[in-house]
Amino acid sequence: QVRLQESGGGWVQSGDSLVLSCQTSGFTFSHYAMGWLRQAPRQGREFVAAITGPGDATYYSDSVKGRFTISRDNTKSAIYLKMDDLKPDDTATYYCANRWPNQEVSSNVHYYTVWGRGTQVTVSS
Repeated sequence: QVRLQESGGGWVQSGDSLVLSCQTSGFTFSHYAMGWLRQAPRQGREFVAAITGPGDATYYSDSVKGRFTISRDNTKSAIYLKMDDLKPDDTATYYCANRWPNQEVSSNVHYYTVWGRGTQVTVSS
């Protein structure tokens, strides 16, 4: 069974940094692209970042490009999201997800089929 578990959320001030982690199990991790997505209050889910299975390519939404960095450790079956220069607009529940059983990377939130339970990030001004 594919399992994804996020951690690392919290309450921070504008300009601060935070690192989210996602521990996975139940599938051959290095074969699968992974993504971070988020949902702000009263809004739909939004693509944030994605990384290919080998970790040789990354993709970002325009709203986080240059501030967020996605990475993965295939020896630990985990992905990370380093978030710098956080802004109040980054306040959301952050989810890691994949497109099981599809292994390809995507920036389309609707293609993601397996999601973690999410971790809350709150940025105050």
